[in-house]
Amino acid sequence: MNSTKDTEIVAGPASGQPGHTHRVRGLAGTGLIATLAAMVTTTLAAALARAVGVDFEIPDGGETIPLSGIAVVTGFFSVVGVVIAVALLRWSARPAARFVWTAVALTALSLVPPLISGATIATSTALVGLHLVAAAVMIPVLARSLRTRTD
Repeated sequence: MNSTKDTEIVAGPASGQPGHTHRVRGLAGTGLIATLAAMVTTTLAAALARAVGVDFEIPDGGETIPLSGIAVVTGFFSVVGVVIAVALLRWSARPAARFVWTAVALTALSLVPPLISGATIATSTALVGLHLVAAAVMIPVLARSLRTRTD
């Protein structure tokens, strides 16, 4: 009864499990593709809203938000979401669950500025809708990607 199976030492990640760098790169790649999808989706939704009469004019200075501005802001905050997901993958025992809670809370906070901006009801509603569209693209993709990288 001399078995060496009880005393074997595993020196690296088990076969079939990606290393830390591979997991982070995979998550970042998935996140950047989702970011592009969110940018395209929100820009198309904003163009549709503009076509039906939403002016996207903000009362402070009377400036109109251009479609390119919507794309850039969506891209920026989506990348922030990817960075949060990567950080949670690195430092959290439950990254997917923590990411969903964090992202939902930040999405809720992002709805406040359009509501208090003093813009028309149509503009405020469209901006809130665009925030929710971006969240609907980003949150499920990143949460699913986190789950597959921690299982």
